[in-house]
Amino acid sequence: MEKAYIYALAANLSFAVGVQFFTHYARRISSLWVNCFKAAVAASLFLCTIIIEGGFHAVDPGMASLFLLSGMIGLGLGDIYILKAFSMMGPGRTMMVFGFQPLLIGLVSYFAFGQAIDPDKLFAIFFFVVCLYIFSLESFKKHGHWNVRATLFAMGGMALDGCGVLLTRYAFNNSPGIGTTEGNFYRAAGALLLFAAMSAVKPFHFTEKLKGLGRGGLLWITLGSAAGTYLSLMFYLSAIRYSAALAAVSGIAITGTLFSSAFECAVERKLPSRYLVAAFAFFLGGMAFLL
Repeated sequence: MEKAYIYALAANLSFAVGVQFFTHYARRISSLWVNCFKAAVAASLFLCTIIIEGGFHAVDPGMASLFLLSGMIGLGLGDIYILKAFSMMGPGRTMMVFGFQPLLIGLVSYFAFGQAIDPDKLFAIFFFVVCLYIFSLESFKKHGHWNVRATLFAMGGMALDGCGVLLTRYAFNNSPGIGTTEGNFYRAAGALLLFAAMSAVKPFHFTEKLKGLGRGGLLWITLGSAAGTYLSLMFYLSAIRYSAALAAVSGIAITGTLFSSAFECAVERKLPSRYLVAAFAFFLGGMAFLL
């Protein structure tokens, strides 16, 4: 279990670094474009890693389809919602909404995989709801509206990401010969298939916007994608593959919130607001019940 926790911690740190770049370019270009780009970078890096490791292993077509589907749901639709929330309310606040995910994953894991869950941990919901209220109150004081839309985007992304994680775990459970890197590649490929279908319906001009980035912008978004998608997924899927309790590993999201909030304040060169501090206090209370 300790090995799984180390993987989860490394995944959160990598993701917290990447989301600073994702947020910047999502605001500058679009969340859909950034998601497509980071999926392309991740798929390329996963493919290179697989070739270096000796190539693909045999996988049941049904399980391969599940990996693709989990990528479409989690890395595709889920990340679109998440990056939209990043651009609207910031990475730190969005990551706090992910405090709900261990509860969601724990409940579904109880029915799907027979993993134990302590009913007392449901009290954590109260603290997370207070977090959401504080964020909405902050928006109301600052902008004159409750910014419910941003919260809904964050919660929608959290739910879709959780569904992707559960599908991935199920596919790994039924594919003992497949490695973590291959599972990641299939997921990234699934996300790219979704973005290709979306572009065919409503083009988002991927190539044109890519050319308009310039060398500096291309370098930074590539490095951010390598850290926030490739490394993060390598570590996180290793964690959920070797963990006996998905909810516990997901609960380490508290470190992702800490890292993201700290990096966000550093990038924007300002101290955290009193609302963010108060919300984080309730977030810690919720995580105390949860863990």
